[in-house]
Amino acid sequence: MFFTKRVAVVFFCFFFALHAYAQGNGKAIALKQLLFSIEKQYQVSFNYTENTIANLKISPPATSLSLLEKIAYLSQKTGLSFEIINTKFISIHTKMKPELPLICGYIFSSIDGTPLENANIEWENNQATTSDKNGYFEFKNQKKTNVTISYIGFIPQKIEIVENQNTACQKIYLTPNITQLEEIKTTSFLATGISKNKDGSFEIKPKKFGILPGLIEPDVLQTMQQIPGINSADESVASINVRGGTHDQNLFLWNGIKMYQTGHFFGLISVFNPNLAHTIAITKNGTSAFFGESVSSVVDISSNSNTSDKNSFSAGINMINADIYAKFKVTQKGFLELAGRRSITDFLQSPTYEEYYKKAFQNTSVTNSSTNQTADYDDSQKFNFHDITAKYSQKIGQKDHVILDLITISDQLKVFQSNTLNSETQSESNVLYQKNYGGNLYWKHHWNTKNKTQINVYSSHYELDAETRKNENNQFLKQENSMIDNGIKLENNHFQSSKLTLNTGYQFNEIGATNLDKINSPAFYRKIKTVLRTHAAILEGKYNDTLARVYAAAGVRINYIEQFQKAIIEPRLQLNYGISKYFSTAFLGEFKSQNCHQIIDLQTDYFGVEKRRWILSNNSTIPIQKSQQASISFAYAKKDWLLSVEHFYKKVSGITSASQGFQNQLEFVKINGSYAVLGSEVLVQKKTNHFITWLSYTYNTNNYNFGSLKPPTFANNFEINHVVSWSGSYEKNNFKIALGSKWYSGKPETTPSTIVINTTDVVNPKIDFNSPNNQRLNSFFQVNFSTTYKWESQNKIRYNVGLSVVNILNKKNEINEYYRINTATNTIEDVKTYALKRTPNISFRVSL
Repeated sequence: MFFTKRVAVVFFCFFFALHAYAQGNGKAIALKQLLFSIEKQYQVSFNYTENTIANLKISPPATSLSLLEKIAYLSQKTGLSFEIINTKFISIHTKMKPELPLICGYIFSSIDGTPLENANIEWENNQATTSDKNGYFEFKNQKKTNVTISYIGFIPQKIEIVENQNTACQKIYLTPNITQLEEIKTTSFLATGISKNKDGSFEIKPKKFGILPGLIEPDVLQTMQQIPGINSADESVASINVRGGTHDQNLFLWNGIKMYQTGHFFGLISVFNPNLAHTIAITKNGTSAFFGESVSSVVDISSNSNTSDKNSFSAGINMINADIYAKFKVTQKGFLELAGRRSITDFLQSPTYEEYYKKAFQNTSVTNSSTNQTADYDDSQKFNFHDITAKYSQKIGQKDHVILDLITISDQLKVFQSNTLNSETQSESNVLYQKNYGGNLYWKHHWNTKNKTQINVYSSHYELDAETRKNENNQFLKQENSMIDNGIKLENNHFQSSKLTLNTGYQFNEIGATNLDKINSPAFYRKIKTVLRTHAAILEGKYNDTLARVYAAAGVRINYIEQFQKAIIEPRLQLNYGISKYFSTAFLGEFKSQNCHQIIDLQTDYFGVEKRRWILSNNSTIPIQKSQQASISFAYAKKDWLLSVEHFYKKVSGITSASQGFQNQLEFVKINGSYAVLGSEVLVQKKTNHFITWLSYTYNTNNYNFGSLKPPTFANNFEINHVVSWSGSYEKNNFKIALGSKWYSGKPETTPSTIVINTTDVVNPKIDFNSPNNQRLNSFFQVNFSTTYKWESQNKIRYNVGLSVVNILNKKNEINEYYRINTATNTIEDVKTYALKRTPNISFRVSL
């Protein structure tokens, strides 16, 4: 377009020069004055610098000449170049000598090939031009220069122009930068790297993670317990309670794979490698309709990285395990990522390991409530764990992205126990294997700038195997629990506008559960296998108007269970409104359901270490669990102050008594019921320069309702009425330090009404208990500390060292208490479980 206009100017200059010259026979006047006259006559505007036309005088052209003829006349008389930019603007500059070669090009979208009008093309000396409606641009080459091409909604591209380059116009394709609607976040929530989104979810970026008390690594399951409303009543990452729910009611996803095992060392260490994950999203309420099979929270862990620009390697070790991480660029747009972690307890039993071991197996030492004697067991054990992950990511062309994720997790424990009581020696050998492995194949395709589709095909396998052999009578017990979860998930995102996105999808799941119990003496064999197939149709819309400070998302998930021929409709809602620049309110609501949950048949299953087993609903004796939840929150954020208050109500129906871990008169009772939670969560946070301090308080009442019992309503086993947490952290340059504390009221327990065993039934003596959960344990209090420091050597090798101390005051915190009959002494034993004592940990890491 610009080239054509320039040719027109030259044409008129050539053919009308003599004619125009003959007409100019008046008195010479200043060129600037003449330009003003032409601008007024033809409604055009001349662009020039004062130095260009200074002191120039010429005779006016004849008034009968056209605009182009007058421009040709002026060019001939002044020796200046007149360039018509469009119909209204004419640029005046000195003529370029010699003429440089012309560089031209066309700019297109890589998705559908459409030309991009008004794309910005910038080169050296801050010069710039734009493309026309055909995507065309041109400029004079300046020897060697870098040109940056940008367009709103597309990824900028830089190309190099070299002198004497082929004059054929280049075709340049820009890739759309398509993302979901950007959500305003509350950054540095509790610590750097943790933020709260407008939809109420929390996002953790491990690579940007600051520091929290007691943590030297960004462990996702330890970190989430710092968020108000999330707690672990028994100090275990395998027993996380979100707003009063049980651990199995949370959905844990790793790159789209459902994880049935979440803890190493039977709940003391997370199975998710803290040096791997890139984004962790935690949702307590207002869950997206694309997530099912959960009546409590969703923890979605994604290690998908969009970059493959360089290779990287790191290795680290602490007092429990060692790990290694590597990332290799395989192709121009593809990379391979490998990570592995293994315990070092085989050859090093550190103080940290000793405390973990005592915590996990402390119930081998019990107290007799009548004589206050202690029965001690001698133990020899072999324990190890590992987890390995692999990822291959490949972008294909401009529209497709394929990712393959693989994960394997394994724990192995071998324990030999012997006990001497009344001059009799009893011994047994125990072997326990727990593993979870799976894979996910992900494909994303951009149809055009407004539509993209994602497909996930995934599989998850879980196994829990235990063997117990009593050596004195050669009695053998074998138990197995396995889960196979296969499925496919389709999601389509349609970007209706900059404010509105419409998402649709379909999900199919086939879940199989197998439970086996086998004893040789007395002979007993039981194997139960169940399968459920579920279809889900999903519709969701998101609206985000940043000017009006309104964010809204509404969705519905319709589940259809083949075996039950039953449809379940689950609406979801998120609404956030900014009342002012600093003050906002949000309302969240959801209906959810769950077919897969954990129960405890016997407290001694899997020799009491991991006694929970996964089962599936049968829509009768084991009902489908359903939840309804609503919450309203208010947030104030100004000048590094943050105040957040949230009130919520949550009800879960269809629970079984076996899933709640009763250790009282309800331990062997099989009934169904519900629980309801009403609570509030408050957070006050202040950030000053490099210092962050926060104080949180959570209150809730959590009651069961089992209609067939008397009384039918009583406190939930996981009810903690009051939780108070405080933390202060300092981060500057490469140094980080944090100190914090947590206090919460004791959870409920059921006490015996008498210390005398009820022998009315001689064959089955029992303990007479008070009403369920009639009393509470003592309150819990713990102070934790952590610090890290990193530095870089001259050869660009990065080092990181960390120190943490859990329970720095070494306070003895009781976290569980129950009672059982000791048949050897014919007395009632009071069994108490305590939290970790003072537990240090040291880490060291090297990164290339």
